[in-house]
Amino acid sequence: MKAFLVESYGKGGLRAADVPEPTVGPRDVLVQVRGASINPLDKMVRNGEFKQLLKYRLPFILGHDVSGVVKEVGADVRGFQMGDEVYSRPRDLRIGTFAEFIAIDEDDVALKPRSLSFEEAAAVPLVALASWQLLVDLAHVEPGQKVLVHAGAGGLGSTVIQVAKYLGAYVATTVSTGDVEKARLLGADEVIDYTKQDFAEILAGYDVVLDSLGGAKLEKSLTVLRSGGLAISVVGPPDSSFARQLGRPILAPVMALLSLEIRWKAKKLKVRYAFFFMEANGARLAELAALYDNGTLRPVLDRTFPFDQTLEAMAYVEQGHAKGKIVVKH
Repeated sequence: MKAFLVESYGKGGLRAADVPEPTVGPRDVLVQVRGASINPLDKMVRNGEFKQLLKYRLPFILGHDVSGVVKEVGADVRGFQMGDEVYSRPRDLRIGTFAEFIAIDEDDVALKPRSLSFEEAAAVPLVALASWQLLVDLAHVEPGQKVLVHAGAGGLGSTVIQVAKYLGAYVATTVSTGDVEKARLLGADEVIDYTKQDFAEILAGYDVVLDSLGGAKLEKSLTVLRSGGLAISVVGPPDSSFARQLGRPILAPVMALLSLEIRWKAKKLKVRYAFFFMEANGARLAELAALYDNGTLRPVLDRTFPFDQTLEAMAYVEQGHAKGKIVVKH
């Protein structure tokens, strides 16, 4: 089958190759890929940013999101059968959606939302799971709380806005001029055009900030939180909980050191900082599918590319101007 392999870490390390179809284990679901979306995480993994924590053996197939059709199930699989239309964010160390087929652990798979096309469904798993986990499992957002979402026009930000509104939060977001109306249509209560306004001069008393920008924007985000508020970053320095999440508790002191400066700044302001890295969860995807089917949530796509243009799609994402998810389709 054709796939896109990371042969070496770095920007030029991804290439097309012919590889054997995956072996199907007893708990695996073999999915014929119909769509796969590209995430900033793909670039980070390709560049080796997590190579000390996620021990992929080169070469490996890249890709963290998938939709497709079940072609085979392992002997112990009971929840799926051939012909099922599914979607998934495979677990770490078993990624590989930039391919014609992928074998995924049954626990990471769910029936895709019936109302979504394969392209739309491929855009959903990572950002939907991440939005739910960071707002519900980590931040414990409650109705009436105030949530700031940076980069609200992007794939993750646009989904976080929708989930936060579903949870009953008051949502502010930062976007560029051309995306102000889009953010309002997604449900944002307050939209800040970052090309004209400084969010830190406008907002105050927020319970949660989602940071996908890092650096100075992350530090400034601490200032808009109420006492005890929480800044969650998906790109900032990892903390000790990340090492434990990956099953590498021995690295917890190193992770704590990496995030020492931002945690110290948060403590001075009497607020909190947390790094977030989502986890695969097929059962949660099944619940989220219902929210897409009833119209509570909707996918936000920028554009699609043919599968054989996966490298071009990656390059487009790296330009940083995408207004939603980028999907490669078969």
